[in-house]
Amino acid sequence: MEQLGQQHKVVDRLRPTALQTQSGVEQQRPKSLSTRVFAAWLAALTLLVLVLSLAAGSEVRLIGLLIFLPAIAASLGTVRQTQVASLWALAAVAASLARSPGYHLDDGITLALTLVFAGLAVYGSRWRIARDTELLRLRSTAAVVQQHILHPLPELTSQVRVDGIFEPVQEDKLFGGDIYDVAATRYGTRVLIGDVQGKGLSAVGVAFAVLGGFREAAHREPTLAGLVDALEMSVVRHNAYARHSGEPERFVTALVVCVDPVDQGTAHAVNCGHLPPFLVRDSCAPVQVELGDIGVPLGLASLVSEGRVADGFSFPPDSTLLLYTDGLSEARDGDGLFYPLAERLAALVEESEAAGSTPLEAEETQKESQKETQEEAQRGGGKGEAAGRPEGSALGLAQALREDVRAYTHPHQQDDLAILTLERLSVSAVQAAGDNGE
Repeated sequence: MEQLGQQHKVVDRLRPTALQTQSGVEQQRPKSLSTRVFAAWLAALTLLVLVLSLAAGSEVRLIGLLIFLPAIAASLGTVRQTQVASLWALAAVAASLARSPGYHLDDGITLALTLVFAGLAVYGSRWRIARDTELLRLRSTAAVVQQHILHPLPELTSQVRVDGIFEPVQEDKLFGGDIYDVAATRYGTRVLIGDVQGKGLSAVGVAFAVLGGFREAAHREPTLAGLVDALEMSVVRHNAYARHSGEPERFVTALVVCVDPVDQGTAHAVNCGHLPPFLVRDSCAPVQVELGDIGVPLGLASLVSEGRVADGFSFPPDSTLLLYTDGLSEARDGDGLFYPLAERLAALVEESEAAGSTPLEAEETQKESQKETQEEAQRGGGKGEAAGRPEGSALGLAQALREDVRAYTHPHQQDDLAILTLERLSVSAVQAAGDNGE
């Protein structure tokens, strides 16, 4: 058993490259009108007011409508653009009043109101920009925190190479609910992917509970069902604390996969209300894995009498298992139509095969590169830590799906997006990994 545990240690963990940096967060700015659009918009509205004034024969009365230009600029543009719009409106009103014969009280009121509106618009623009900048900073920082809480990818164990993509949606709730983790244990490589109900700080608390429970129980529980029961208790205990403090109780959909350490052609999984994975193989259309009955989400086991059981399925060497959250399968286009995941996945795999650069065909190249990295690290070269993400991995499939769903839902991403790819190593690669671990 000890020897088996050695074969399932992490062979190498490459430095994650997909995480945002704090400098990237600080470089983001609130959206505003471009200079060209602002100039065109200012000229068009001014021309419209002048045309209406001439047509109505009441230039002085209608020119007062320009006092709304600074307010519109304050809501859409930058502070400088608001200042320009304010000066423009003041100049236009003053020029119009100067052309009118005599002096009327209404003229002074119009000029005074224009001046007051201009000042308020500039102040409001500064306040809006400061608020949006702070909110954007909080959103981006929350996204970085959430990404660092999750397991760094890619990771290579003696059975699989795990890689993927995680993109938080960065809504007003700041923290999303997608989670994942990987554990190389003596019982096999165990992978978790899940989705916490809701968003916000309370959802993060549940995510912490599940991830902490997984990282501890994955190495302790010999059976996959026992591991899932431990995750269930983590959610139940967290909900008890939440109920005591007045926070809402939450559940978690999850899929827990274990790659068999002995049988090179199978894997097992427990589905807790999550989306079933897809199996991708060379020269075969992707198929959705049938896992029997889908269990209830974590936190709701008390509602049913049946216990959760692990289902076995075929996962042969040189194949890839695709795990994902509803940010991919339930993405919608502008007409509200769901993203056709099975259809698009098949098309992307077919396009990749036609180009002669399938992730599975490129895996051998990646294995050689990984082996060289490991040998160099063992000789003291240190390349294992500094190496980037190898080219040609199944990450290409995850990236292709991300770009495809981005184009489908353009311009807005509706939910967090998590995609994991599990590449089953060939027998020769497993044996080589075992030799390196001895």
